[in-house]
Amino acid sequence: MTKQRETRDRVLELIEALGIGEAIPSERQLTADLGVSRLTVRAALDELVRDGYLIRRRGSGTFVSEPKIAQELTMTSFTEDMQRRGMRPASRTLELKVIPAGAQLGRLLHVSPSEPVVVAKRLRLADHETMAIETLHVRESLVPGLTAAQLEHSSFYALLEERYYVVIASGLQTIEPTVTNEEESRLLDVPLHSPAFLFERTSTTTGGETVEFVRSIYRGDRYRLVAELSHRREPTMSALSAVDGG
Repeated sequence: MTKQRETRDRVLELIEALGIGEAIPSERQLTADLGVSRLTVRAALDELVRDGYLIRRRGSGTFVSEPKIAQELTMTSFTEDMQRRGMRPASRTLELKVIPAGAQLGRLLHVSPSEPVVVAKRLRLADHETMAIETLHVRESLVPGLTAAQLEHSSFYALLEERYYVVIASGLQTIEPTVTNEEESRLLDVPLHSPAFLFERTSTTTGGETVEFVRSIYRGDRYRLVAELSHRREPTMSALSAVDGG
């Protein structure tokens, strides 16, 4: 085990004994307590900050951060997900406009480039803390009269079902790591170039009609991704023989 790894594990033990929001000892104190160099302590702390266990506040010190939210890869809305965790979801509409789909959105939504599309940019919060920036694209003909206030007081999926009688059945989502730009950092209240997840999702109805394209930036220090996996077994020769035999 390397010195940095050992130092990281010992600081983790210290974190477990502290409460959320409590300050950890200074780098100088940890250097003396753990008997390692200050460079080793700093590298271990940097790793724990990247992994979301700690948060640095300029001029104040380093503190124990809240546990990351396990983001399951399922077809649930942000509102439903936060409520299931006992957290209070909220949204702030940053922008709501109608534009022609253009070539790229037209391909994603399977409409002509001239089709009017509603673009809604929202800041998503849980227990008053910023979590994500979500930009929704949906055909205007599916959501006539959609307002910023409606998006702030209801789950979009619930709104689709209850007001517009559109039910989301399935979707395709891609996820990739990224870092926040200046605008994203300001809105999410994180340092510039903070780790983040980029989610892009298209959703469809049971009839296969594309409803939405959503692009979201989730804070990397507050989320970890969780997927349930299963091993897909190829049928054996005996099983094939049994099928062939009726």
